[in-house]
Amino acid sequence: MEFCTKSELETRQFAQAVGERLNPGDVILFTGDMGAGKTAFTKGLAEFFEVSDEVTSPTFALVHEYAGRVNLFHFDLYRLSGFDDLYATGFFDYLDRGGILVVEWSENIPELEQELENVVKISVEKLSENERKFIVTGKYFD
Repeated sequence: MEFCTKSELETRQFAQAVGERLNPGDVILFTGDMGAGKTAFTKGLAEFFEVSDEVTSPTFALVHEYAGRVNLFHFDLYRLSGFDDLYATGFFDYLDRGGILVVEWSENIPELEQELENVVKISVEKLSENERKFIVTGKYFD
């Protein structure tokens, strides 16, 4: 599925439409440059799943947990360089917690996709200051 948005609001609305297809246990693996819209998309998911907390980038915390109708676990792998680093975050423990994992910078650990089930891959490309192109593949989208 390919979709272009022209504003952060449209990105959040698109994320809500994607959220309708997701279930607890799913893992979203994002790829895309800094500022492409990954966190804006996650804000839309949080709105769909009725998260009341403000969604922010987990760059410095590595993971933010958001309680909602379905819990979201928002990871940022930007500073990680391999499975040892990933294990140290407790990443794999989150798979058993019944929420949806949203993973930014998944390209930093390319073998991660093969280790997971229920994967939805989202590539985000910044086309202009406000426009974004999303390509969604994987579970529910092939």
